[in-house]
Parts: sequence; structure tokens; C-alpha cells
Amino acid sequence: MSMPFYVSPEQLMKDRADFARKGIARGRSVVVVQYADGVLFASENPSQALHKVSEIYDRIAFAAVGRYNEFENLRIAGVRLADMRGFAYDRRDVTGRGLANAYAQTLGTIFSSGGEKPYEVELFVAEIGDAPEADQIFRLTYDGQVADEHRYAVMGGAADVVGVYLQEHYTEGGSLQDAVRVAVGALGHTPDDKGVAQDRVIPAKDLEVAILDRTRQRPRKFVRLSPARLEALLGDRGPLSPSAVQPEDSSPGPVPGGTTPDDPADPTDLSSGHVPPLEDPTSGEPPVAPPS
Repeated sequence: MSMPFYVSPEQLMKDRADFARKGIARGRSVVVVQYADGVLFASENPSQALHKVSEIYDRIAFAAVGRYNEFENLRIAGVRLADMRGFAYDRRDVTGRGLANAYAQTLGTIFSSGGEKPYEVELFVAEIGDAPEADQIFRLTYDGQVADEHRYAVMGGAADVVGVYLQEHYTEGGSLQDAVRVAVGALGHTPDDKGVAQDRVIPAKDLEVAILDRTRQRPRKFVRLSPARLEALLGDRGPLSPSAVQPEDSSPGPVPGGTTPDDPADPTDLSSGHVPPLEDPTSGEPPVAPPS
């Protein structure tokens, strides 16, 4: 009879946590920023169909990083829970805190059970109030822990580098334009292959930006920002990449006689492959081919 394979609970939890963290770090970062009139979510997402930021209920939004199929299941479950609670009781009974607690229980149960792998996801659940002081942002990790965030937060990808940029450039109580610029600038501040942080310009069509706008007159406060509106808010950010800057034409102009250095008819052009015949050093005449 073979002995069963034993792993200590501490080692098992550590391995599951490392597995989840590695999967989350492979994705692109999601940034949440508070501004005067609401809460902004931003992420680099070229896909127009697979969203990282979505609406849950009237004043509640959801953002996630990690495996899409896993956090999409969580999003759908949150929408169903909010609809059922709002229908059975009252729409005011649907709160971001309640959804965050439900997500925490689900993620914690999956992480601690040994029957299936942990979810490789991290979540943001945000709810806006009637005033900026009433806004709430909850961050949920893969193991079910809940953290109450303020002002700004980032998860996934190069979260440490992006968080340092937000800490240096964030201004509390700013406008929507200020929030968009600092969030997009933070997403573009990522490390290169050598680990050195550098700034790059992300095209507006590759950005997914949404807001919870408390100034909106409708009960639903969730709004997605189109690429055209993003371009207007971001303004001139310079070239999108170094290749977009066309170098100045350094080729020399035409030479006297109407030929250019690339003209094969020019007998002095050595780059075209046409080499003038050498003269005989004694007679000064062109050499004569030897008889065949």
C-alpha cells in the first residue's frame, strides 16, 4: 500500500497564492481614480467586445483583471444578485458593500477549498454617493480579502510602477479631464524589458474608460467614454510611438549636371555598381582587353 502524498496546509496555501498572483500579473493594469463628480475606471484593452469595466446596478460599477471567463462569471452573478435584491426589497437596498461581501465569500470559499484551482482575478467594486465623501471603492483579492480604497487604486500588471506614478501626479478633487489624464498617463508608465519605467502614449482606441457620474440626471450613473471624447479630454499627447516621428530627409539633393548620387547614369556613382574604367598609367588610355 503506497503512502498518500502529504503537503502541509501552509505550503498548500502558499502555492495556491503564488499561482493566482502569477496569473493576475500577466494581465494589464486597471486604474480607479476618484474625482470631484464621480469615480473613473481606466484600462488598456484593445478588445471592443471583452470588457474589463462594467455596470452592476444604478450607482455601482465593477472592474476586474485576470482570467476573463472567471471574472465574467462573477460579474453576471453580481448583476443577478443586485437585480433580485432590488426587485424583492428596494433599489436603495442594493449597495456596493453588500456586493463586495458576497464576492469576498465566493472568492474565499474557492481559494480555501482543495477541489478546484483558485480564481486568478482581482476586483474593484465602486459605488458613488450624493457627495464625494460618500463614494466607496472596494478592492477584492483572489483569496477573498476586502480592502477599502480611497482617492486612487491600481491592480494587475505592473501595479507597483503604476501606483508610484499615481501617487506623484494625483490631485484630489480634480475635474474629469484631470482624472482621465492622470489615469491614462499612469497606464502608459510601465517598465520595459530591462525593468526601467518609461512613458508611452496609448492610442485612444486601445483604452477602455468608464465613469460613475453623480451629475447625471438619470438613475443609472454608469457611462462609457468613446474614443472621440477621450481624444478631446486628453488633448495633444505627442506621437503615439517613436516610429510615428518621421526623420528629416538627409539624402543629398541633385548634383550639378542633373544627376543624383543614386542615378546609375552617373559615372562617378560608386553605390550604383557602375565603376568607371581605369586608365593605363603609362599611356593614359583605357586598357585594352586581352585577346581571347
